[in-house]
Amino acid sequence: MELEHLCYTFVDSRMASLGAEGESVAISDQVEQAAGYGAESIQVLKGLEAVRIRPGMYIGNTDIRGLHHLVDEVVVNSVDEARMGRGNRIEVAIRADGTVYVRDYGGGIPPELHPQEGRSTLEVVMTQLHAGGKFGGDVYKFSGGLHGVGVSVVNALSSWMRVETRRNGRAWEQEYSRGVPLYPVREIGPAEDSGVLTTFIADAEIFNTLDYDFDTLAERFREMAYLTRGLWIAFRDERSDREVNFYFEGGVVTFVRQLNRGRTMLHSQPVVIHKATEQGVVDVALQYNDSFTETIFSFANGINTRHGGTHLTGFRSALTRSLNSFARKANLLKEQEPNLSGEDAREGLTTIISVQLASPQFTSQDKLELANAEMGPLVQSVIGEGLTEWLEENPSEAKRVLDKVVLASRAREAAQKARAAIRKSALDGGSLPGKLADCSDRNPDHCELYLVEGDSAGGSAKQGRDRRFQAILPLRGKILNVEKAQSRPEKLLANDQIRYIITALGTGIGDRFDPKKLRYNRAVIMTDADVDGAHIRTLLLTVFFRYLSQLIEEGHLFIAQPPLFRIEHGKAVRYAYSDAERDTILKEFEGKNPRVSRYKGLGEMSAGQLWETTMDPARRTMLKVSSEDGVTADHVFTMLMGDDVALRKRFIETHAKSVRDLDV
Repeated sequence: MELEHLCYTFVDSRMASLGAEGESVAISDQVEQAAGYGAESIQVLKGLEAVRIRPGMYIGNTDIRGLHHLVDEVVVNSVDEARMGRGNRIEVAIRADGTVYVRDYGGGIPPELHPQEGRSTLEVVMTQLHAGGKFGGDVYKFSGGLHGVGVSVVNALSSWMRVETRRNGRAWEQEYSRGVPLYPVREIGPAEDSGVLTTFIADAEIFNTLDYDFDTLAERFREMAYLTRGLWIAFRDERSDREVNFYFEGGVVTFVRQLNRGRTMLHSQPVVIHKATEQGVVDVALQYNDSFTETIFSFANGINTRHGGTHLTGFRSALTRSLNSFARKANLLKEQEPNLSGEDAREGLTTIISVQLASPQFTSQDKLELANAEMGPLVQSVIGEGLTEWLEENPSEAKRVLDKVVLASRAREAAQKARAAIRKSALDGGSLPGKLADCSDRNPDHCELYLVEGDSAGGSAKQGRDRRFQAILPLRGKILNVEKAQSRPEKLLANDQIRYIITALGTGIGDRFDPKKLRYNRAVIMTDADVDGAHIRTLLLTVFFRYLSQLIEEGHLFIAQPPLFRIEHGKAVRYAYSDAERDTILKEFEGKNPRVSRYKGLGEMSAGQLWETTMDPARRTMLKVSSEDGVTADHVFTMLMGDDVALRKRFIETHAKSVRDLDV
């Protein structure tokens, strides 16, 4: 499993070159349209038309994440069946032609006529928004689907879909094209089992790509299996002949243990807190390790709430309060010392928070953040009670945890006093680094910051850039590896290179992180295309993933792609970004004896060449850094950059044969 495969997706150069000129044209067009506004201008969208016109409102975006979201919505419906005790197996397949197949063994969708709609219930569910069995709370008490929106949205955004439902010993089917039924629901014969079989092809007119990523989907299905005890998920990819099966009896406990692989634990067994109430179910497992980063994943009805929400807020509040209370009672925190902060309490903590509730509300249709106000107090109460009980019943392990947390607090306080001026500059938007060559535009939406390896390359970038919107920050040497156990958060700001980055970006880190203060819409890592450059790039990625992860989630981090070769014959000059591309170009110049130059570093490129190949929005190629699968990314960073040498060695030995373009 390659780090770049997990974290990067290509960005079209045209998308990366949006500017104010294009925006002003669009605004003027809107003004002209508004001048002729009248009753005839009102458009009424019927059926699923609205979904196709504004897909982002329903699935977040139309890149690979939106593509995966289609699969997720169908599978989540099947998981809901399993949660209600109807079937314990789900089969998912990506066929050779890109068709997606999902099959469950639940109760099936009723084919009978709907009493209000006068047509088959199956057709109503598949073609009408807000039609489903998840509104009343009796059939699906705790569901993760979009309450009648999910599967119909998938139908609307598929060029073709077929659904077969099996109930009461019979089977029915219907096919659709972009959400429109091709024929009425029809009975197709007897059935020995029950459930739903869904097959669909995502619409190429809607999505930028139809190339599903096996590893990303597999990790999502792994999460679902962790969170639904006794559920078996079989996933097969016929394109690459790969197959995985997931089944976990331990639930969230097994999940935490998997996340903590390669780390040294402070207590042998995870703390497990489980409670069912009329408001919902709270299921939490947590375990401290000797690292200095927190790893927390939250879920609501099996949905990964990557931006947290009320359940996460309730957990954090209860954790900090419980540890402070116990530390005072056990005299581990002196009377004159201030209370532990939330950041202190979560240092080295790995946690899975899973809640189930009857009517989940999310801040957006893609369900990244839970909004139910009642879940905050519920989780806070349950965690406070459960954690206090564990601390009191396990005094020796509790002391090890509190010793670490109190030490984190004291180290933070000492660092604040010793480096108050530095900390103010780094976290509160003080004076900008002297090495920063800033841009003239003050609108963050238009601006981008290049983090450039070396003063020489930084000098070329400063000369070749467009000063209006491109800022340059040269970095010298390898920065601090923040994944190492000895690298506590305070040490982060003692490192000049990291402090320069945080100050230039303007957001701060930790509890003081504020995305509204971001000074650049894009942060672009630009390093040499060799082993040292790759190492520096990975160190920078580790900093962003551990301390500035929201910038990755919101699409602000990119990787520049400088060329490896310059090929010239006479006045003709071509650039190649790989050995294969070089060979292709050489074939075009066959018999002409072109001159080939290999760039060993960015510093060998002139300012004009750097602009032409790597910085010009009209011609450059960039990689957009994403972390759709936070669980896998967390494990990869821990493995590649952490202290466990044996784990890293096993990874290298396992994947050595698959390495391509090794630069030695």
